[in-house]
Amino acid sequence: MFNLLLLAACATPVPTWRSKVAPVVDELGRQDAARLFPQEYRNLIETFEHGEAIFHVKSNDIEADSFYMLAFQKAELLRSELHRMKQRLAEEQRQLAMLKAAQAEEERLIREAAEAELRLRELERIQAEEAAKVVMLQKKAASRDLPQHLPSSYTVRRGETLPQIAGRSEIYNDSTIWPIIYRANRDQIRDPKRLWPGQILSIPRHFNRDDVLEARRYSGKK
Repeated sequence: MFNLLLLAACATPVPTWRSKVAPVVDELGRQDAARLFPQEYRNLIETFEHGEAIFHVKSNDIEADSFYMLAFQKAELLRSELHRMKQRLAEEQRQLAMLKAAQAEEERLIREAAEAELRLRELERIQAEEAAKVVMLQKKAASRDLPQHLPSSYTVRRGETLPQIAGRSEIYNDSTIWPIIYRANRDQIRDPKRLWPGQILSIPRHFNRDDVLEARRYSGKK
């Protein structure tokens, strides 16, 4: 698709960023980014096509180039996400191969020493029960300590930003997950880059790993 667009643009001066982003967009399409990251890929294509419309319809290469530059930045982020996903999948394949090898070894040991295997399973069961007890005690201790150390609200100070607040040790100690605070306070925050002194923000405490990953992905785009 994008090769055809490049041919169509040969008759007019090509904006600087268009020649950079078009190959990357084409590459992402071949790498199945639309299936793996549908929302991010759709957002990238919309930005690129907006630039194409301005370039080919309005013939405004300067305004179009600003959209091409933005599309290039989104494409680079998406390419990075694809790279990390491939690394993760490769690691999962390696772990799966190790697991299969361990299962084969376990089956061999079962055939050769059934009684030893039974004793081992009994020992593992006891260890698992002890580990579960330890985890339960740790969770109970954490739930008792939570109200004393982790506030559920925060009053904005002059000049503070959401990343600064999220990065505070008593909040999340991680400035990249500020979108969690932003989404919980959309009723009083119109622009995440503008806070007002005295605002009392709700600080969510119950979120999972997927929420953290989504927040970091969102903050990486802003």
